[in-house]
Amino acid sequence: MPAAALKPKPLPTQSTAKRPVPLELPCAPVEKRPLPAGRPREWYVTHNRRLKAMRLAVALLDSGVYLPAQARDEKIRTTARLIGVHPPSDTTCRMVRAFMRYNR
Repeated sequence: MPAAALKPKPLPTQSTAKRPVPLELPCAPVEKRPLPAGRPREWYVTHNRRLKAMRLAVALLDSGVYLPAQARDEKIRTTARLIGVHPPSDTTCRMVRAFMRYNR
């Protein structure tokens, strides 16, 4: 029997599946570490906003939203509710679209 016949078929991706691939939720949360002390409050706010925007951008990419124009505020907020994140502000929604734009 040829070796190629023994290889398992890879799971379908969003582009090859006949219907949308369901969004996979993380199995275990990442262990949280304390943030460095002594920074101005604005640094912590911006840092946490970036982390939230990155989580949302990854979730949107996993669900098949690849272009920033497809990621409207309502879609981003629906995705946030789906993955268990507090609803993002307008600023965070803009940041999500910026991550999607610059990571292409």
